[in-house]
Amino acid sequence: MEYDEKLARFRQGHLNPFNKQLGRRQHEKGPSEEAQDTTSEETLPELPPGEPEFHCSERVMDLGLSEDHFSRPVGLFLASDIQQLRQAIEDCKQVILELPEQSEKQKDAVVRLIHLRLKLQELKDPNEDEPNIRVLLEHRFYKEKSKSVKQTCDKCSTIIWGLIQTWYTCTGCYYRCHSKCLNLISKPCVSSKVSHQAEYELNICPETGLDSQDYRCAECRAPISLRGVPSEARQCDYTGQYYCSHCHWNDLAVIPARVVHNWDFEPRKVSRCSMRYLALMVSRPVLRLREINPLLFNYVEELVEIRKLRQDILLMKPYFITCKEAMEARLLLQLQDRQHFVENDEMYSIQDLLDVHMGRLGCSLTEIHTLFAKHIKLDCERCQAKGFVCELCREGDVLFPFDSHTSVCTDCSAVFHRDCYYDNSTTCPKCARLNLRKQSLFQEPGLDMDA
Repeated sequence: MEYDEKLARFRQGHLNPFNKQLGRRQHEKGPSEEAQDTTSEETLPELPPGEPEFHCSERVMDLGLSEDHFSRPVGLFLASDIQQLRQAIEDCKQVILELPEQSEKQKDAVVRLIHLRLKLQELKDPNEDEPNIRVLLEHRFYKEKSKSVKQTCDKCSTIIWGLIQTWYTCTGCYYRCHSKCLNLISKPCVSSKVSHQAEYELNICPETGLDSQDYRCAECRAPISLRGVPSEARQCDYTGQYYCSHCHWNDLAVIPARVVHNWDFEPRKVSRCSMRYLALMVSRPVLRLREINPLLFNYVEELVEIRKLRQDILLMKPYFITCKEAMEARLLLQLQDRQHFVENDEMYSIQDLLDVHMGRLGCSLTEIHTLFAKHIKLDCERCQAKGFVCELCREGDVLFPFDSHTSVCTDCSAVFHRDCYYDNSTTCPKCARLNLRKQSLFQEPGLDMDA
């Protein structure tokens, strides 16, 4: 109390708190003496011009004590545990409501409220205690380090605030969720299905009805209905099943069944699980178009061109495998993103069909075809030496099996001019010679042809 009374006298008299002697004299003086001192101070003689002005140490100095420097700042709350932080947040909210709108003190209080909430979140969700790797239901979750990217939790459908929350991403299916939602996950990783059973549903939207699902979500089994009570039923165009709003976010994806049957690439709404599965399967060559829809080649001319280019590349492959220069130049790596193109000409991926539809695959494959043919026919002498001469006319340039004007025997792989081969309408001369040689061997004395 004595300190508060002295502080009040300092503020009223604008006294210098560091001048203790002057303060003591002022308290001992009466009102009349204080008036005389004030008069004497007001009638001090003026100094001549040019002389430096000095202030007496006994002169009253205003150090800004009229401001409340000794009171606790607005919104400053000291707390160390969760309970104290919650109480401090409530007190800070009340202070914000009591302060004038748009005032500087209110803005400072709002900043302090944000810091308090960040501190509370750190105590609730400490990053240091979370492991870097979590394995659940074949998911392999890695703790994310990014703090600036805003993501959405695939489990609770709320925003992941990377600055203050710990979150994980599955390296197989890219499933994202809060650390607190990890133990609530009930769906296995779709990457395991892609690894063990990589195939598409090739029936267009195979719907069976809500009654077959017992009016529950196909994934989390939450109650759903078409009326939206208690939750809206959303249909996945890929599986034909119905899902709740937490498992179906109206994501759009190209449906493989509609592509191979209707050549339809319009994206349609699918569930989250189907979207992740289709995203992982998009580059996998699992579609054998000749078996699924052989008539598609009659209506899509681009597919016929792509098939011819792929067949030519398969004929060029033996040249590169036996050519040292081609192996050093790694020409076959031009197709490293489409490895199945150097293995067969039947399998396609959805990405291949998308690129055909957009016109990208034909252009890129034509460039690669030209590069391969240039190496074999012009740049490399070893590959040129492996060419063929038409055995029917024995005229013209060196032939290669991938030339557009040649025909290849399916039995012995001999190469002829296409016109010569079809004009003779006979069997391959090379195959005929081989057959005659076999017959002559069996007709020698002492050899039993039946044996």
